[in-house]
Amino acid sequence: MATWHDLVRFIEQKYDVILRQPDEVRVRIHFGGADVDEGERTQITVIARENVGGEEWAQIATPFARTDDVDLAAVLNEIGGTTIVGGVVIMGDHVVLRHSLPLINLDINEFVEPLELVTGSAELLEELFVGSDDY
Repeated sequence: MATWHDLVRFIEQKYDVILRQPDEVRVRIHFGGADVDEGERTQITVIARENVGGEEWAQIATPFARTDDVDLAAVLNEIGGTTIVGGVVIMGDHVVLRHSLPLINLDINEFVEPLELVTGSAELLEELFVGSDDY
């Protein structure tokens, strides 16, 4: 996989796409039970095309809380001790876990594993700090 269009084709085949725009794809990742009524939790994740020095990159970003609803120092402490992929940022009113990958010569596991780690970590952080399943 070496282009944005290759990545988007893969995402459309493997994930629950809820929005597709030229430079962004949003997917819903499912965790837990068979459906929401049985305790399933979901996490919305944005995969966006970025240009870094003329090369295409994919940014994986998933919100897990509103900045006003969490103790940011506690969130950073938790992420520092438990998260191996991604970093936390504030985007607008949201606390977001994100990770970026260069697309040139990208192997599929170099996308899938960080996507799963970022999304799964954000889901756990949302459950720990927010308690609800808002994202």
